[in-house]
Amino acid sequence: MFAVVRTGGKQYRVAAGDKIAVEKLAGEAGDTITLGDVLLAGEGDTLADAAAVTVSAEIIAQAKSEKVIVFKKRRRHNYRRKNGHRQQMTLLRITAVGAAGEKPAKKAAAKKTKTEDAPVEAAASAE
Repeated sequence: MFAVVRTGGKQYRVAAGDKIAVEKLAGEAGDTITLGDVLLAGEGDTLADAAAVTVSAEIIAQAKSEKVIVFKKRRRHNYRRKNGHRQQMTLLRITAVGAAGEKPAKKAAAKKTKTEDAPVEAAASAE
C-alpha cells in the first residue's frame, strides 16, 4: 500500500520500508512518529479513503542537507557577497502504511513459521 503525505510544505509518495529525508521534525533517533496529513492512499490501481489511513515512521537520524552557496554580485559596483546555508532535515524510515486500527504485519514471524514447518514435513516424508 502507498500513500502521499504532506510534511514541511512538500509532498512525498511513501510505502512501507521507504527511507525519506524531510524538513526537520521534533524527536530523537529511534522515536516513532505518525505522519498525519495523508492526501492520497491506495494499492495498485485502487484508491483508499485517505482519512482512514495512517502512516507510521521511525526517525533514523537528525542531520543537515548539502550546503547551498548563495553568491550575489552587481557588476561595476564592487559588490560581492558570499553566503552558505545548510538546511536541517530528518531521515525517516516508513514502518507502516495502513488503516487506523490496523497493526503492521510482522515479517520476521512469517519467516519463522515457514522455516519451522519445513523440517517437520521433511521428517514426515522420510518415514
